[in-house]
Amino acid sequence: MGAEPPKLVTVGVIASELGITVDRVTPILRRHPHIKPRAFAGNVRLFDNAAIVQVRHKLETTEAQHAGGER
Repeated sequence: MGAEPPKLVTVGVIASELGITVDRVTPILRRHPHIKPRAFAGNVRLFDNAAIVQVRHKLETTEAQHAGGER
């Protein structure tokens, strides 16, 4: 049998999985254009698991900078 297709999720699902709002995910995607959607369904961007990991990392990095008083 062939390989399973990748799981693709929307920005809303990324936000839900990370426990944050879409309003926190969208700026991360805007500031980091290397986090690209794997596909589109109409105008909806679909991201893979690697994108979720990258958004989580950027979120954690941003929170650590704010907690440490860095900017």
